[in-house]
Amino acid sequence: MTQLDTQTISVVVNGAPQRLDAGATVADLLARMDAAGKRVAVERNGEIVPKSRHNETRLAEGDRLEVVIAVGGG
Repeated sequence: MTQLDTQTISVVVNGAPQRLDAGATVADLLARMDAAGKRVAVERNGEIVPKSRHNETRLAEGDRLEVVIAVGGG
């Protein structure tokens, strides 16, 4: 393994591969997606991650995430 491999992880977000810093949380991912503070639903490996756990839920190599951002309208 190279040094780069130990500092980043590969995850799949909404079907697209992404590399994140090792130790990144769901909240970090949402900030990167410019979705922080928005109404979102996050599913990690088939399980919903409650908003109250976004800051503490660390992502791991190979995680598969679905992120849905609620859009208002009328």
